[in-house]
Amino acid sequence: MSLSWLLETDSKSLRSMNGSRRNSGSSLVSSSSASSNLSHLEEDSWILWGRIVNEWEDVRKKKEKQLKDLVRKGVPHHFRAIVWQLLCNAQNMPIKDQYSELLKMTSPCEKLIRRDIARTYPEHEFFKEKDSLGQEVLFNVMKAYSLVDREVGYCQGSAFIVGLLLMQMPEEEAFCVFVKLMQDYRLRELFKPSMAELGLCMYQFECMIQEQLPELHIHFQAQSFHTSMYASSWFLTIFLTSFPLPVATRIFDIFMCEGLEIVFRVGLAILQMNQTELIQLDMEGMLQHFQRVIPHQLDSGPDKVIQAAYQVKYNAKKMKKLEKEYTTIKTKEMEEQVEIKRLRTENRLLKQRIDTLEKESASLADRLIQGQVTRAQEAEENYLVKRELATVKQQSEEATAELEQAKKTIRQLQQQQQQQQQPHAKGAPRYSEESVLQLERELVQARLKEAESQCALKEMQDKILDMEKRNTSLPDDTNVARLQEELIGVKLREAEALTGLKELRQQVRDLEEHWQRHLARTAGRWKDSPRKNTVSELQDELMSVRLREAEVQAELRETRQRMLEMETQNQIHSNQLRRAEQESRCLQECVQTLTVQNKDLHVQLQEIKRRQAEIECKSKEEVMAVRLREADNIAAMAELQQQISELEIQKEEGKVQGQLNHTDSSQYIRDLKDQIGELKHEICCLKGQRGLASQPTFDGIHIVNHYVGDDGSYQSSDEDGVKDPTLQDSQHRSRGRIRLRPNLQDTDSEEEDEDALRLSVPQSSSHKSTTV
Repeated sequence: MSLSWLLETDSKSLRSMNGSRRNSGSSLVSSSSASSNLSHLEEDSWILWGRIVNEWEDVRKKKEKQLKDLVRKGVPHHFRAIVWQLLCNAQNMPIKDQYSELLKMTSPCEKLIRRDIARTYPEHEFFKEKDSLGQEVLFNVMKAYSLVDREVGYCQGSAFIVGLLLMQMPEEEAFCVFVKLMQDYRLRELFKPSMAELGLCMYQFECMIQEQLPELHIHFQAQSFHTSMYASSWFLTIFLTSFPLPVATRIFDIFMCEGLEIVFRVGLAILQMNQTELIQLDMEGMLQHFQRVIPHQLDSGPDKVIQAAYQVKYNAKKMKKLEKEYTTIKTKEMEEQVEIKRLRTENRLLKQRIDTLEKESASLADRLIQGQVTRAQEAEENYLVKRELATVKQQSEEATAELEQAKKTIRQLQQQQQQQQQPHAKGAPRYSEESVLQLERELVQARLKEAESQCALKEMQDKILDMEKRNTSLPDDTNVARLQEELIGVKLREAEALTGLKELRQQVRDLEEHWQRHLARTAGRWKDSPRKNTVSELQDELMSVRLREAEVQAELRETRQRMLEMETQNQIHSNQLRRAEQESRCLQECVQTLTVQNKDLHVQLQEIKRRQAEIECKSKEEVMAVRLREADNIAAMAELQQQISELEIQKEEGKVQGQLNHTDSSQYIRDLKDQIGELKHEICCLKGQRGLASQPTFDGIHIVNHYVGDDGSYQSSDEDGVKDPTLQDSQHRSRGRIRLRPNLQDTDSEEEDEDALRLSVPQSSSHKSTTV
């Protein structure tokens, strides 16, 4: 039996099986015929796939089209492991020997893998148990791959593909197949952190929708329903999270043989099948349709959707063209992003430059304001210097007046000398003695004034030295240099005053020279009389003292001028220090204000925290009080349950021992009814208290009344707990069946217990069953 014959037989048997399924409802004979054909088909399929596996290389090369047809019809479950390995050439991979070593290593993705293990096939028997064998081998495979391919590491959707592989084969073979799928089936590009391949698939799929389903594409665009919102999981998990597992497994068979093409085909076929419904829905409705409606459409089997998938137009050349277009678009986007990044960088630099310029502008404005303030201060200081200069001028005029007075005195002395030369023999001695005494007194006063002038000069010099030391200790500031420049004019005027003083000195020296020449001329005439010579000497000495006094006064004025200069500089520095101190005080006041505000805010924060703590304590106390009331209610209801159980036991004992005869049975039953009614009334009161407390009901005891009518229907009577007690008594006294059953669980859905304690009383139309 040749392979081609087996392929033809398999296709014919499949067609006959499909035909028999369509006509299965016609007769019993056709049904048995279909079962027979199915068994023959399975036997032929096993034989066929066994031969294919044994002769894989020849079949792959020579019968590739027939092999694809067989894979599209489904690979038998027992052959899937070996066929999948053969389809992706994963057998005898060198990396299989490294698997055990990889498991001993530590992966940085272990926490992420552990977190997602429980989310992978949570309903499947192999994976749903925590720390089961399935979860452990799934963790091993994902961890090993994250160590092999550190660029991809771990991606959440890949666990579903690995889980499907582990359902078919051991973990080593599953690891090799998964590595092959990632390398050769574009899955690695899909699962990279950038997911560039997923974006390409979305672009190609959207272009196919635009070409083959234009109305649906327009509706998607109008609703802003992007392709990635529903199709990204199709490509990442090959429909394993979207379709039932048998359907997804059949599609995965074709994926192993043909690659991602089947995902495009099946996705477009699904959209074609649901186009009418999707056009009528909005975005939220379409999402619900994809999540809930479409998976149930495939419960009947994958044949319909696979058949529709291969009726979809798929052009590989067109897909390549779309790939180039997408690459071009992405390249332009990358260039635009680079340009945008560059522009943002330039913008940031320009903003920094603007900030710098604004700071410089603010600094210049501050300097301008400071300059204006300094100019005003210099104007004020200039005014003070002018006043000092006016004082110096006044003192200079006074010195000039004194000099004129001295000249007058000299002329008077000269006149007196001339008068003394005239012969007055009698009156001369008396006049000479008086003149000598007057000259001696003037000499003493002149010497005292000279001493005082020297003392004042020494004090002024000491004061100048002290001020120079103080000026050297003052901080050097740029404003001082500016003030010095502005004071040049003042110093020039001061230089003029000094020049005037020098001229006065020169005049004094000229007077001294004239006086010396005068002495030289009159020296011969004074030798006649000793007394005359003494008077002349005294006059000469007086003149010398006055001259020295004039010199000392000139030096004193010069010293005062220097002192004024130093005081002016001192005042300038004092003004600067005063302004600095004012600014410092302002800053300190701001700091103190902010400190006070911060303290106030801190106090407010502490008060808020304290209030919050008090509120939390109160809420905890209230919760504890409610829980205590709940516990009291539970205990009370448990005691009532115990009493009811004891009453049932008493009734059972009375019935067994024959203590209840026909005469007093009715009275005993009525007593029991009354007791049960009272207990139920107390239970209803407790329920009412629990309702007022707004607490959830507990699962310890549940009380339900059922009324059974003639038609056997049951009505829940949980509302009876809030009815009037008189109505309850009347219901208890009515003729019917009373059934007591101890139970700590909800009895609404349980069946009646045959061993329960029953008290039967003749009844007419209804039965009443009370369950505790």
